Amino acid sequence: MLIALDAMGGDFAPAEIVAGALLAQRELGVEVALVGDRDIIEAELTKLGETPSKFQIVHASQAIAMDEHPAQAVRAKKDASINVAMDLVKRGVAAGFVSAGNTGAVMASALMTLQRIHGIERPALGTVAPFSERGVLVLDVGANADSKPSYLVQFAQMGAIYSERVMGVRKPRVALLNIGGEDTKGSEMAQEVHTRLREHTEINFLGNIEGGEVHLDRADVIVTDGFTGNVAVKVTEGVADFIFRELRTALTSKLQYQLAALVLRSGLRPLRDRMDPGTYGGVPLLGVNGIVFIAHGNSDARAIKNCLARVKEAASSGMLDQIRGALGRKS
Repeated sequence: MLIALDAMGGDFAPAEIVAGALLAQRELGVEVALVGDRDIIEAELTKLGETPSKFQIVHASQAIAMDEHPAQAVRAKKDASINVAMDLVKRGVAAGFVSAGNTGAVMASALMTLQRIHGIERPALGTVAPFSERGVLVLDVGANADSKPSYLVQFAQMGAIYSERVMGVRKPRVALLNIGGEDTKGSEMAQEVHTRLREHTEINFLGNIEGGEVHLDRADVIVTDGFTGNVAVKVTEGVADFIFRELRTALTSKLQYQLAALVLRSGLRPLRDRMDPGTYGGVPLLGVNGIVFIAHGNSDARAIKNCLARVKEAASSGMLDQIRGALGRKS
């Protein structure tokens, strides 16, 4: 299985991206096609003590920066690493795609190159929150700022399939993020989505879930619109960062606390790793006609390795074919 990796995307590209690809090959047996400027990629491989000829490199003469307008850049830069890598997926050369670059550009390229699965109205970005042993899939977290009820119903269907096939959850519990648990709570759209999901026989819908309950392992898939989901995820990440910074400050403020920190270190490290987005690696873009994952912009080598592992799992799970079968229709 070959996975196309955008070597030029990310805050620490290409060094951390290339290093992550090497980790994935060595530790997980993942075959990676590094897509980007050949000379730059070869130079990074040489720095890492590797022979460039041992690795598959697909040259792309252009790259899309983080601050560029996504759709315009994708159209103007035909030979950008994102476009070249996405084309490998379209042609069946690669089983999946990973980029830590411009999120909007990845989504635009996926829609233009791979297109949506016929029958899917809008794709959705899903992220895995560390609130259970396998994690809780939350979607949409940014692909659609404005949504319709039919979009969220499809998000629930795709999320349930992903949770079952990739995350190994049997009969995933699906909940709708809302401001209250009662059926009549929320906006008109939320109430309509609730009604539609309640009537959907193929979805194990539990009802509404409030923001303060998402960590209680009451649902495996949480559905919301992209605006709300993006805010919720970023607030959660910010709070986690705040707690760990304050804890670090407290534990280093006095000598006796520093001694206690040495004792507690081995117990706190698993918690820190669990809350680190890099542990999961990246988020899937569901609804496009291919396996596409977007890694965090500040991904290091470990995060890229983990994201490549998720792509391998998704590509071998049959998830994409099941979404096509359940939601797709012939054009």
